[in-house]
Amino acid sequence: MNASDAELEAARLVLARMGLSPEDLVAHPEPEQIAPTFADYIPKVAQAVSAGTKRVYGSYWNRVLEHWGRRRLDEPTALEIKQLAEHVKTHVIARRNARGGRGAAEHLIAALRCVFNHAVADGWIAEADNPAKRVPKPRRLPTTRRGLPDSGLAEINEIAATTGNDPLLDTLLIRLHTETACRRGGALALTVRDLDPQQCLVLLKEKGDTARWQPVSPTLMRGLQEHAEHRGAAASGGPLLRYRNGDPITTRRYDHLWTRIGRHLPWAATQQISTHWLRHTTLTWVERHFGYAVARAYAGHTDSGGDGTTTTYIRAGIDETATALAALTGEPHPLARTTGGDQ
Repeated sequence: MNASDAELEAARLVLARMGLSPEDLVAHPEPEQIAPTFADYIPKVAQAVSAGTKRVYGSYWNRVLEHWGRRRLDEPTALEIKQLAEHVKTHVIARRNARGGRGAAEHLIAALRCVFNHAVADGWIAEADNPAKRVPKPRRLPTTRRGLPDSGLAEINEIAATTGNDPLLDTLLIRLHTETACRRGGALALTVRDLDPQQCLVLLKEKGDTARWQPVSPTLMRGLQEHAEHRGAAASGGPLLRYRNGDPITTRRYDHLWTRIGRHLPWAATQQISTHWLRHTTLTWVERHFGYAVARAYAGHTDSGGDGTTTTYIRAGIDETATALAALTGEPHPLARTTGGDQ
């Protein structure tokens, strides 16, 4: 919209009182903002994201800093991001369960998308200029994990209960993950405040900042309470799962547990059995006996994703997950329905 004569005259009057002319404005345009470097910006992004996001992306941000630390955010192209992803893919640490570095490339792209999304929000680059959005993630291969047979699960429980320096802790971990199908992060985040003994529920806080009340058996609830009382969690209010000396456990306890199980059970070592296999085992059983909706609720999956809007109408309630748990453990649960599914 063109300015009126009166508006132009008013602008000339303001400039005259400031001792300026229109030519002065043209000769001295507003200085252009210079985008920060990755070395300056990534630490700020790391402070703005959740601890879980920082843990997943941290090593990949370090890779970006190694290669592009001194470069500005508006410099890399989509092609350069793809080249860096391929470099990370080919230089990933080889592990027995590695899948050709595809996961490393996927996480590198996701980590850069996180950085660039913040840069767009801060106005350092335009949404249309976001190069990470134009780089597709590698297609995920089907998982090799599957549900364990009853005999395999029994062997794992036996080794956990009869070997190692803390069988009480290890059997509690195995039972917790088998009953709730929770992830490691959900177990490590448990505190005494997350226990509801009256209703036999635990509050699981897992990836994506999700939280849900999950039914557990009376036996497991008593085990969690006794563990908290004897190892200091009840008094301190901090993490529930602890070593004998009162220190909270970390993911290293899981690593040592499965390494030990693998030494005693060669098939577990060959198949690279881990805690996540317990999740697969429980959810497979729940789906087979109580259907998809109950298994979805049991897993704590949200309605986002590619499952369609039908999931909005088939969500299972906590009474249904409690009924599935009662059938799984053979123990009554206070929230379970009087009649369950195919038990």
